[in-house]
Amino acid sequence: MSIKKILVFCLAAMVAVVMTGCGGQKDTSSSSGGSDKQIKVGVSMPTKSLQRWNQDGSNMEAKLKEKGYDVDLQFAENKVEMQVSQIENMITKGAKVIIVGAIDGGALSSVLDEAKSAGVQVIAYDRLIMNTDAVSYYATFDNYGVGKIQGEYIETKLGLKEGKGPYNFEIATGPLDDNNVVFFFKGAMDILQPYIDQGKLVVKSGQKTREQCATPNWDEAKAQERMDNIITSHYTSDKIDAVLCSNDSVSLGVQSALKSAGYGAGKAMPVITGQDANISNVKAILAGEQSMSVFKDTRALADQVVKMVEAIVNGKEPEVNDTKTYNNGKKVVPSYLLQPQFVDMSNYKKLLIESGYYKESDL
Repeated sequence: MSIKKILVFCLAAMVAVVMTGCGGQKDTSSSSGGSDKQIKVGVSMPTKSLQRWNQDGSNMEAKLKEKGYDVDLQFAENKVEMQVSQIENMITKGAKVIIVGAIDGGALSSVLDEAKSAGVQVIAYDRLIMNTDAVSYYATFDNYGVGKIQGEYIETKLGLKEGKGPYNFEIATGPLDDNNVVFFFKGAMDILQPYIDQGKLVVKSGQKTREQCATPNWDEAKAQERMDNIITSHYTSDKIDAVLCSNDSVSLGVQSALKSAGYGAGKAMPVITGQDANISNVKAILAGEQSMSVFKDTRALADQVVKMVEAIVNGKEPEVNDTKTYNNGKKVVPSYLLQPQFVDMSNYKKLLIESGYYKESDL
């Protein structure tokens, strides 16, 4: 072979090698950082025992995985120490962002300080995490609006604006360590307290404060036990006309107590509120045992949180629409609030079935 031919052959071989090393390499860039190594995102949810947290967790996991993230989804069985341990493990494993639906919003400050020291961004999910500056952002629904919707529903169904009454009325809220309950309670009572003051709503138990009406851990059995005691002590001859229940698990407990006392059989069920539009509660609405629930489309909340993660990973500021309301004792946490709406017999098909949130067969 001539020297000229050898040189041409070698040159061709070198070009092929260069093309293989540069132009022929598979493109692995993605929204999760543009490298082969996936960015880790931790998702810490309170419990699997409530339908809504299962939905929240699975929605988040699916949407983050679609974007190419390595997702570590954990449920803490409503045990604070377990949630702390799970978050510590997420930090150790190198999570860049951790999304936290807190069991106790006041019990995570130490572990989140560890996250901040490790450079981890923390997004509080649905429940505000208190007394730490390690929370970067907060994503939730308008919690004051949730309570206001419940209060307005009772106001409308009882005809309180038209001067009807008096009606017997009781209250069942959530745990004292859930900061959202402050907003749920205030939103509802801003509507209903004037009618209590006027004597149009009569709370025969005398239990009117958030502390007196609390339900630890949103526990259905504890809500039932408390309402059993109220009925036995104050309603042996009188009937209850309305019960403000801050969420669906509390509402189910209240309904069980009422049904045990004869409501729903010979006695009409009171106006009863709820929140989360869980399947069992929508069934109760269809059966005439619960009046309404506040529907919070967790798909939309998951979408918003994923947008926050995307912005953080790409060095941008996430979109927020509230920078004044949510002070956690250390800072006002930049927040994104979504708008809830009520669901009842009149609109459940449109909101829940036609939107694809549930199938008709689920109900």
